[in-house]
Amino acid sequence: MILDRTGLKGDYDIDLRWAASAAPATSPDAASDPEITLGRALETQLGLKLEAKKDPVEMLVVDHVLRVPTEN
Repeated sequence: MILDRTGLKGDYDIDLRWAASAAPATSPDAASDPEITLGRALETQLGLKLEAKKDPVEMLVVDHVLRVPTEN
């Protein structure tokens, strides 16, 4: 779950360019240039930072459902 703690109001149209790459790196200096993660792309392109935290959230859990016949 992602919680928005930016404090920004309204809707925004953003353009984020990022793709998960499963292909092995072919450049010789790939070891010194780590793969760009989604978090790094968000931070460098949009100035947003993802932080892992544990916060209480409201949640609805449905653990059992009974089918009730309805009239047609």
